[in-house]
Amino acid sequence: MGQQQLLLIVLGLILVGVAVFLGTALFTANAIEAKRNNIINDLLHLASEAQRYYKTPMAMGGGSRSFVGWEVPKGLKVNADGEFTIEATASADQVILIGTGNDIVQDNNAVQVKMTVIQDDYTTEIIH
Repeated sequence: MGQQQLLLIVLGLILVGVAVFLGTALFTANAIEAKRNNIINDLLHLASEAQRYYKTPMAMGGGSRSFVGWEVPKGLKVNADGEFTIEATASADQVILIGTGNDIVQDNNAVQVKMTVIQDDYTTEIIH
C-alpha cells in the first residue's frame, strides 16, 4: 500500500504542476490579447480623427481631402496603453499609424500594431 500511495502523490503533484503551467500560459496569452485589443481601439480613435481632418475643409482647419499636415494630437500620443506615432509623414492619400504597447510581453518585444488609414477605410497589421 505504501508504494501505491506514493505513486498517487507523485501523480497528483505532476497534475498540479501541469495545471499551474497551463494556467500561467493562458493568463499570459489573454493579457497579450487584451493589450493588443486596447492598442487597436486607440488606433481606431486616431484613424477617425485623421479621417475627420481629411474631410474637413482647409478653411475650417482640416486637410481639404489630404492627410498632409495631420499629426497625432499631443494628448493622445501617450496613454495608459502605450505610445502612438506616425510611421512617416502623412501623405495626401494615406497616413500610417504605429501603436506600441508600454509592456514587454514576449521575446523582449512590446505589442505593436500598424494601421494604414485612407479616406474612408483602414487596414490593421499586427507586428508583435
